Amino acid sequence: MSEFSVVGMNTEHALLPSRLDVVIKGSGPALLLAHGAGGGVHGNFGHALDDLARDHTLIGPHYPGAGGSAVATEPLELDELADQLVASALAAGQESFAVLGESLGSAVAVRIAARHPERVTALVLTAGFPVADPVLGLVAQLVKALAGAGQWSELARLACLSCLSPTDLASIAPADLEAMVAQTRTGMPPGTVDHFDLVSRVDVRADLGNLSAPTLVVAPTGDRMVLPESSYRLAAGIPGAKLIELPGAAHVLNEADRTTWLRHVRAFLGTLPTASA
Repeated sequence: MSEFSVVGMNTEHALLPSRLDVVIKGSGPALLLAHGAGGGVHGNFGHALDDLARDHTLIGPHYPGAGGSAVATEPLELDELADQLVASALAAGQESFAVLGESLGSAVAVRIAARHPERVTALVLTAGFPVADPVLGLVAQLVKALAGAGQWSELARLACLSCLSPTDLASIAPADLEAMVAQTRTGMPPGTVDHFDLVSRVDVRADLGNLSAPTLVVAPTGDRMVLPESSYRLAAGIPGAKLIELPGAAHVLNEADRTTWLRHVRAFLGTLPTASA
């Protein structure tokens, strides 16, 4: 099997061709998308995909066990996952790119920038974390325990409780809430447990101080799964990072909060050199 030879600042990493299912959309400067645990490209980035694709080339790889990517046969490793995303971008003809990471995808984005700094033009990290705090660690344990017991509907209820704001939940009629739980259950990819296993092991704290790419950190302040303090730690640890708060926003952004997020992301990308946006 052939390899891409990639020379970093201090080390050389060999990239095997990507094995991931990839969504490619739009034209213009490249944006590499790193989705969250138990999610996917369309589910995580929603209507922003169509907007960003108007003037960017979006490369959205699905992690093992999500989208059309095969389920992993071994525990996921952050370095390998980061390299697979980079290989997906190279296979799409993109030698350099900004990386948009959400939740677990923020840690993936940080590791991409640490391992391949010459390729990363900017980072956007939303609802991210450098290491799982006790709240996120407990969520990861519950995900694995409920899935292991075959209690997928209960896992879907946990997801709705953790990922939506109290205001959003209170606005949903009981019958509609049950339908949302069922839809959430149906939408959970086969790799969900593998993704949350990786969540429980991620630690990119040592990478933060060495990053050089312009970085925007977006903190949904109403997030009950990845507490906003985790975003604050990312912003404090990355040299020159800009922090934006989304007041009251939950882990899964509703339409209004996603629209606000998109406005901030576009403003940030607009500050970059044209070739790097």
